[in-house]
Amino acid sequence: MKRLLSYGLIIIGLLIIVYPRASAWLDDRQQEKLMAQWEESVDDEQAQQEALDQYDRLSALFAEEAESETVEADETSEPSDTPAPSNEPPKLNAIATIRIPSIKVNLPVLEGATQKNMKYAAAHLKETAPIGAVGNAAIAAHRMRAKGKLFNRLNEVKEGDKIIVETQGETYTYVVTGTSIVEPTDVSVLNYNKTDRRLTLITCDPVVNPTHRLIVHAEIA
Repeated sequence: MKRLLSYGLIIIGLLIIVYPRASAWLDDRQQEKLMAQWEESVDDEQAQQEALDQYDRLSALFAEEAESETVEADETSEPSDTPAPSNEPPKLNAIATIRIPSIKVNLPVLEGATQKNMKYAAAHLKETAPIGAVGNAAIAAHRMRAKGKLFNRLNEVKEGDKIIVETQGETYTYVVTGTSIVEPTDVSVLNYNKTDRRLTLITCDPVVNPTHRLIVHAEIA
């Protein structure tokens, strides 16, 4: 009995000595965990804000292209002695290709929605989710007046149509879940959760004098 009591006192003594250190260790671990969660949330917020900024800049890019097409149409109606600029595109590297069989779209995808990129291809909004990853990957392209050029026929896409995006070494098949026409200020089209793998296609609407955006929503098959 005395031996058990001695063991008990020893254990209690050890607990008294160890408890503060264990408690401090647990507190430090919790602090580290909270800091990691905070940093992750800050990163998410920064990435989301940058994505929204890119989405907002699309308005200027769509307007520039619409104005450019109008100018080109005017210039073709009147002969000019000014030498035509070179039509040779700058060197660009595609990160993927996008195919929409139902409307015969087959385009390269460049990283970043810039004037240069969107002149020749579709563009991945670089601060949105990577293609094929969990989240919402957004791809934008001009809706040119020429039939079938870039996203000209995107309004013909229907629910259930397939969108195939091929990156280097991977092929992702998305299925269209719906379409919508929204105000340029409607950023809800970039919403996502942490479970679904979404794809959002963005272009201007209507083709002539655009005032809105045509959105195609899809999820990975």
